Amino acid sequence: MYRFLLTGRWVALGVMALVLGAVCGWLGLWQFERMDERAAENATVDRNLAAAAVPVDEVAPVAAPVAPTDEWRTVTMRGTYDLESQLLLRYQSRGALRGVDLVVPLRLGDGTSVLVDRGFLESPAGTPDAADVPSAPAGPVVVSGWLRADSTADDEGVIPQDGTVRAVSSSAVAPVVAGPLRGGWVQAREESPSGAVELLGPEAPETGSGPHLFYGLQWVFFGLLALVGYGWFAYDEAHPQRRRRPARRGHEDPPDHEPAGGRRLPVAQQGPRN
Repeated sequence: MYRFLLTGRWVALGVMALVLGAVCGWLGLWQFERMDERAAENATVDRNLAAAAVPVDEVAPVAAPVAPTDEWRTVTMRGTYDLESQLLLRYQSRGALRGVDLVVPLRLGDGTSVLVDRGFLESPAGTPDAADVPSAPAGPVVVSGWLRADSTADDEGVIPQDGTVRAVSSSAVAPVVAGPLRGGWVQAREESPSGAVELLGPEAPETGSGPHLFYGLQWVFFGLLALVGYGWFAYDEAHPQRRRRPARRGHEDPPDHEPAGGRRLPVAQQGPRN
């Protein structure tokens, strides 16, 4: 009954269904793995946010990346802003507001510097002119904020162009900063004394699970659909009689009238009534 499955067309359909099911299953497992990784990252973020503040030199090495386990630690530092090396971080937002973040190197007492995102400046028209950007406070300041790892964006996004960047990377900014620069950067939450113009601070990190569970279940469903669909069409092909529709009652051919003697008589046709 199922010998037709060995024909070329059905073999090709079977191979296609198996490959599609395997690919969808692999994509589903990959989404589940990403969900587990996201959960581990969220646990690290929650732990670091709850940890006590530490001096920046304990977790931000010189000319080296920040360890993933130290991102989102609260760090403290004291120094003087390098006002000549201020950068504008483009395409930033705070809710419905659009604007830029002000990133300035803070020179510490040991001669090293740390990139500090001082906060958000609203600029609906795009990147503001240099004259419209408020200056960082002069003199010694104390800063507390969240330690962030360098961006992995391409060179076009992290190398300063006309005093602006699309993402922050200490290794890309180091050539334009005097003295050694520590890895990573800091999103300032407190600044004392603060600048003349109040800036909006950073938003808390998103620690949701994301859509990975839904995407994983979706891919698994697609894989099962491919296999079940192949089985259904094979069953339908092997049982063609199930596709025949039985005759409806009232539409059968009229039976011949057969008397008791066994002789068949044609059905009499009635003529018009007088």
